Amino acid sequence: MDLGIKGKVALVTGGSRGLGRQSALALAAEGVNVAICARGEDTLKQTAKELKATGVNVGAYVADLGDESGADELIAKTEAELGPIDILVNNVGGSFGTSDLVNSSLDDFQMVMNANLWSAVALMKGTVPGMQERGWGRVVNISSIFGREYGGPAPYMVAKAAMIAASKHTGMAVAKDGVTVNSVAPGSILHAGGSWEKFMANNTDEIVDEFIARNLPMGKFGWPEPVAAAVAFLASQQADLITGACLNVDGGQSHNLF
Repeated sequence: MDLGIKGKVALVTGGSRGLGRQSALALAAEGVNVAICARGEDTLKQTAKELKATGVNVGAYVADLGDESGADELIAKTEAELGPIDILVNNVGGSFGTSDLVNSSLDDFQMVMNANLWSAVALMKGTVPGMQERGWGRVVNISSIFGREYGGPAPYMVAKAAMIAASKHTGMAVAKDGVTVNSVAPGSILHAGGSWEKFMANNTDEIVDEFIARNLPMGKFGWPEPVAAAVAFLASQQADLITGACLNVDGGQSHNLF
């Protein structure tokens, strides 16, 4: 299937590893020129090298998206180097060792909201108006099944649920302008340097096996490629009629949470 996005410009946050890296690679494989950002320079350079090998134009920026000024600077750098942003993939996030509501401080909530939600809101506010003016654009926000069902720390659940809501509302608001806004809700995805790799390293085989048996219907952790394929499709011309949606990519895991 030709996704019809060759030559478009995408910005993928948290794009140096995990879901962000794989999403950037999936878009590059479709001929999309890709900008990525991350806080770690070494992995950023390595992923940029992989992306350049596909033949597309690439921007790679060390960025802190903890406040709106970081988002504005990132947009300016991307558009100066690659052109107007057609596709935005908000992937930055994490739970940062927080806990339940009672045992998480207000600062904990603010920290998690800054990383997962406010950075995405700032980037949408900085890019969606331009998409509207040009009559075409795609926003794909990486949420989590824990934004839809119970699981994970309270600040993370709150932030990811809010991301789904912000995606739905914005998708409706810009639907007539040729711009779509959707979210993707991955389940437990195993990748190098990710939280589930740490979970496996820090627990016995018996604990890991019990978690898999209880939570993962496919009998194994998820992997980044199917999530990235969903991102690329939602970013494509073929997804013109999909907006305000949240797509689970979880191997059926969320059905165990009902």
